[in-house]
Amino acid sequence: MRYAAVLALALSIFPATLPAKAPVPRPAKDFVFSDQNGKKIALSGFKGKVVVVQFLSTTCSHCQAFSQMLTRLQGEYGTRGFQAVGVAFNEATAQMVKGYIEDHHVGIPVGFVPRDAVLEYLGVSVMDQRLTVPQVVVIDRSGQVRAQTEPGGTRELVEESSLRGLLEGLLKK
Repeated sequence: MRYAAVLALALSIFPATLPAKAPVPRPAKDFVFSDQNGKKIALSGFKGKVVVVQFLSTTCSHCQAFSQMLTRLQGEYGTRGFQAVGVAFNEATAQMVKGYIEDHHVGIPVGFVPRDAVLEYLGVSVMDQRLTVPQVVVIDRSGQVRAQTEPGGTRELVEESSLRGLLEGLLKK
């Protein structure tokens, strides 16, 4: 009986201490990461552009393919106000990011941050073991998050045709 009361109290308090993913659309919080040369890059520096942020693991083949797709999209949409960036959070170092860019011919800015910073930005609990990569956030020209993958993955944002459709609509505005 005592165990059940303690468990009920813990469950009533504990979920309130965990961050919950905010609804979409919502204002994008600023996020700062370091590139391979130690230069700080802030998402706020891309204000007025449609931004796709790829949170990745440098060892993930899906992330590598997605970064290559974002590189192509950057070439196609960059002059229309599009910017793609990658942020490694698998305990990556500047050297790992440099290797990732070179080995996979990535033509977008890629940097790195600690995992906790990404989880906080995404609104994902450190207790959520379902976090898959890549995690994707799409921000419109006015600084609103318009789409975000779920911790367990959302196929629509990583499929090229779906992402293109979303970008086309956001770039027209």
